[in-house]
Amino acid sequence: MTSYSEATLEAYRSLATASVADAVEQHGVRGYLEGAVHQVVPGAGTLAGPAVTVREVPDTELEPPVHALAAIDESPAGSIVCIDAGAADVAVWGGLMTAGAVARKLAGCVLDGGVRDVTEIRRDFPDFPVYARHAVPATTLGRYRTVSLNEPVVLGGVTVRPGDLIVADRDGVVRVPRDLVGEVLATAQDIENREKEQTALILSSGSLRDGLAKYNRI
Repeated sequence: MTSYSEATLEAYRSLATASVADAVEQHGVRGYLEGAVHQVVPGAGTLAGPAVTVREVPDTELEPPVHALAAIDESPAGSIVCIDAGAADVAVWGGLMTAGAVARKLAGCVLDGGVRDVTEIRRDFPDFPVYARHAVPATTLGRYRTVSLNEPVVLGGVTVRPGDLIVADRDGVVRVPRDLVGEVLATAQDIENREKEQTALILSSGSLRDGLAKYNRI
C-alpha cells in the first residue's frame, strides 16, 4: 500500500481543496469529485491520506460488506476508506464501521453512496471525517454487496486507484494521482502563494480587475 510522509500530508492539509483541484488540472487530469459527495461529518481539519478502495453492487443476498470490513480491519493507520456504490440510496457506512475505523486509526471515509448513524458519529467520533452523497437510514443488507477491495473504483465521476491521495475539506473532495503527488503539491503551493499576492494587490489597489490583469486568476 502506498504511504506518504507526514510532512507531505501536513503540507496538503495546509492547502485548500480548490488549490489542489486546480493544481491537478494543471497536470492534465481531473481531480475533483462531484459536489454531491460532500462533508457530512467535518472531523478535525482537512482530510488527507491514501485511498483504500471498495466497490459495492446491487444484490438481494443478505451478505455482510466483507470487503469494507476487511478495508477497516486490515488497512494501515492514516488510510481513507473510499467506497464506490454507484451513488446508491443506501448507507454503506455507519456508527459501528466508524468505531472500527477509529480503533484502527484510519483517517476518514469517502462514500459514493449514503451514510447513517450521523448523530451517533458526530457525538461519539467527532474527529472522524465522513464525506458522502447523503444520509439515509437504509442498510445495504439485501440491497448491495461488496465485490472488490483495492481495485480501481469511480467516486463522484473520478477514477480512484488504491494509494491515490485523497484531500477533502468543506469545499469537497479531490483525488491526487499517486504518481503526481509531489508535482501537484508544488503547483498547489505556488497557486496559494500567488493568490495571497493577488489578494493583497486587490485590497491595496481597490480593484478586482487590477488583480485579475496581473495574475490572470479568478
